Amino acid sequence: MASDKSENCPAWAAKDESGVLSPYKFKRSHEIVGTVQEVGSDVQRFKIGDHVGVGTFINSCRDCEYCSDGLEVHCANGIITTINSVDVDGTITKGGHSSFIVVHERYCHRIPDGYPLALAAPLLCAGITVYTPMIRHKMNHPGKSLGVIGPGGLGHMAVKFGKAFGMNVTVFSLESAWSRQLCSLVGHGANGDKSLDFIIDTASGEHPFDPYITTLKTAGVLVLVGAPSEMKLTPVRLLRGMISISGSASGGTKHTQEMLDFCGTHKIYPKVEVIPIQSVNEALERLTKNDVKYRFVIDIESSLE
Repeated sequence: MASDKSENCPAWAAKDESGVLSPYKFKRSHEIVGTVQEVGSDVQRFKIGDHVGVGTFINSCRDCEYCSDGLEVHCANGIITTINSVDVDGTITKGGHSSFIVVHERYCHRIPDGYPLALAAPLLCAGITVYTPMIRHKMNHPGKSLGVIGPGGLGHMAVKFGKAFGMNVTVFSLESAWSRQLCSLVGHGANGDKSLDFIIDTASGEHPFDPYITTLKTAGVLVLVGAPSEMKLTPVRLLRGMISISGSASGGTKHTQEMLDFCGTHKIYPKVEVIPIQSVNEALERLTKNDVKYRFVIDIESSLE
């Protein structure tokens, strides 16, 4: 079961960042869930038939301080990503648009018993990308206030985690229909300036930052998990409010398994639309029109029957 926005086969084409129609080069499909078919003689954590997932990377040096702390995604010597990286045997990694993937058990994650595979796939990128900074910045304290910019694939997971942690959640969005849908989930609206302890910004498009910074309490934290091309803000707002801006990208093996177990225990499920691989071109067209809430999941196994 491979998940994401279905952007990775050379036979498919869509517009790149400059608006030019061009073939994709295995940029995506790094949210992979499936069943263990074979195990090596030294494997101890998994057995044939287990439900497992593979996230954004499949190898790291395993020796640096970050790998030692379970933060392999920040490996000092660089990670081997699940897509479009040169693997140790010289081959190019191709992600989830394959009939199988071979990966070291360290970079494999156990899917909780009974958790639907199609719903587990987006957790391995969208889920862990927002969960990691929430834990790092101690956003898992009940009663704290969280703002989420962008109610998309990442944003709606931040909302779900925030509510599970007992936080008061506010959603910021220009998409009124999506915002209404999420606001019904969170049951909470904006309280005005200096009302939030934290903000998670999932938006990658150009957007102002000053209006959001003014909603943070003194010593508040804004975490970027989206990737806008630039940030425009008034520095004095940071100084006067003792505001911190932090960045975060995906997460290591420790937090990934912790997040999966948390979702299993609290029945946290992302919103997905499951499609066969034959529908991927239609899905790409819908993506260009912003017509997906909130993740497409490609059912590889059924597509190949």
